[in-house]
Amino acid sequence: MQAWQVHELGEPGEVMRLAEVARPKPADGQVLLKVRAANINFPDALMCRGQYQVRPPLPFTPGVEICGETGDGRRVIANPALPYGGFAEYAVADAAALLPAPEALDDAEAAALHIGYQTGWFGLHRRARLEAGETLLVHAAAGGVGSAAVQLGKAAGATVIGVVGGAAKASVARGLGCDVVIDRREQDVVAAVKEATGGRGADVVYDPVGGPAYAQSAKAVAFEGRIVVVGFASGSIPSPALNHALVKNYAILGLHWGLYNTRNPKLVQHCHEQLTALAARGAIKPLVSERVPLAGAADAVQRVADGLTTGRVAVLPSTENGAAA
Repeated sequence: MQAWQVHELGEPGEVMRLAEVARPKPADGQVLLKVRAANINFPDALMCRGQYQVRPPLPFTPGVEICGETGDGRRVIANPALPYGGFAEYAVADAAALLPAPEALDDAEAAALHIGYQTGWFGLHRRARLEAGETLLVHAAAGGVGSAAVQLGKAAGATVIGVVGGAAKASVARGLGCDVVIDRREQDVVAAVKEATGGRGADVVYDPVGGPAYAQSAKAVAFEGRIVVVGFASGSIPSPALNHALVKNYAILGLHWGLYNTRNPKLVQHCHEQLTALAARGAIKPLVSERVPLAGAADAVQRVADGLTTGRVAVLPSTENGAAA
């Protein structure tokens, strides 16, 4: 089979190599899956660079999120068991963690429903307890993680403010349903949030960016607001001023979604049921901006790493899944 492999660490476009390799053999409790679609996530780029908390042994195949097909023909969503990731024709995954792919979504959309939407659901509902009528501020609102949070916020009845970089991404954020869109390249984010909220600020801030975005979050959050920290796409990990959180009376909430897979897997299943129901009634629909063939995976991962994409980019190993369209 064909699979992308990383033999040395570095930029994805430089270290990912497409090779002919043997199909992976599932260990006890694992299952072999035919990859129907693999979603590109920022952690794929970080793993190529050796900067992610999970460091698979070299060589490894990136791709942490797929829609796959079991040997008996079931369409499922899975997180491949590294080092046999999803940017390949076949991957392996833990059998107990497989989730049924929603019928309302195609393969690329189903793959995109998993990490980003689970993270959004846990962040907004489990951690921040977002309520209808509240204001939600989403950084990187046109990206893969941010776009999921925007849709989930709207589905929960919140007013959603999206922060983006550039006119093209602003257009995407509006299309996702943002009530207010702020272009950080053209506007003062904090002033724009205060203007949009009558000076109150955002009740919940969803931050997958870190760095300067977190500093804006702390200034734009409302009294008794909640800042949900879900990642550091900027490459800069902020050091919060806890005295500021004290005097302004807001909460800083961390979210590591992967922990729920080991600490409370039943809650992951419950979340998937909620997401499937939302997808069935059209309340959420993953934004898949590009569908590329397997041969284009390395270039696509690099573009995601460089922040040049919107929504999700899906890798389709087989043209029968739409790669040739």
